[in-house]
Amino acid sequence: MRLKLSKRGDYVVRSAIALANGYELPAPKKLRQISVEMGVPRTFVSQILGDLVQAGLANSFFGANGGYRLTRSPEEITLLEVVEAGEGPLESDTCVLGDEPCHWESVCPLHETWSAASAAMRAELAATTLATLVERDRAIAAGTYHVVGHRQPSPHVVEVTDVIQVERSLAEVVRRLDAGGNWLAPHLEAARADGEELIVRVGPGGPGWFAKTVSVHLGDALEGKDATIIPLTWEATGPSGLFPRLEGQLRVREVDAERTEVDFSGRYRPPLGRAGQALDDVVLARVARATIRSLLRRVADALEEG
Repeated sequence: MRLKLSKRGDYVVRSAIALANGYELPAPKKLRQISVEMGVPRTFVSQILGDLVQAGLANSFFGANGGYRLTRSPEEITLLEVVEAGEGPLESDTCVLGDEPCHWESVCPLHETWSAASAAMRAELAATTLATLVERDRAIAAGTYHVVGHRQPSPHVVEVTDVIQVERSLAEVVRRLDAGGNWLAPHLEAARADGEELIVRVGPGGPGWFAKTVSVHLGDALEGKDATIIPLTWEATGPSGLFPRLEGQLRVREVDAERTEVDFSGRYRPPLGRAGQALDDVVLARVARATIRSLLRRVADALEEG
């Protein structure tokens, strides 16, 4: 017997983590955001969010600014509640050695041991909150989370920030960025190439292992206290190895009536070399800065030309 979540339970937990990650945001999370962030199929995600709503763990909001939000803070929702929202009650009402109800007058030899094991699992799940899962999720993405006996994630992920000004009004910039990510793909492709050109000069590997295409997703614009926030994720795919990935957010704010500041902050993971060599910290930092600087410069040029 393999102790694991069903596919539905898996998707429910992923979706709950996505909602917990966005709990502090001013607007609810949309279905397509959760689908992209957590790998939940678009055709299934509405049913999964419905499970969380039915369990009283999430609320749904309709309209242009609608979406889903947790009913309580991540610190107040346990993993047990989330798992049972997708899997149903974890306590069985039948005997472990049969399909009949478990009665003490016909108790089976496994009753006490199985009950203790079930109670221990429920207690562990009840002791873990969504806030704990979010903290772990962010540490795993940053490469700082370590579990003894488990293959460690690549530590070669760097936090990166950069900012650029665009000679366009805030409304024009937000409207273009909020229109979707397709127009950004060639600029991301070029920015990735700029970064990888640096790897060829000073790092391991060569042009033969370069990624071929870039997939980009721009999330819905969210109105923050002092800026409009637009989530950005892109990842290249290629023949082998670990491919470059960038995830973060664009903060767009008005400088004056004709100028807008676009500020990026997030995490960049570079590709590995031909033989799986990782970049050292100095090269990694240079590649990350070069890639983001190239991206923002090209985005600014495209916005101004548009």
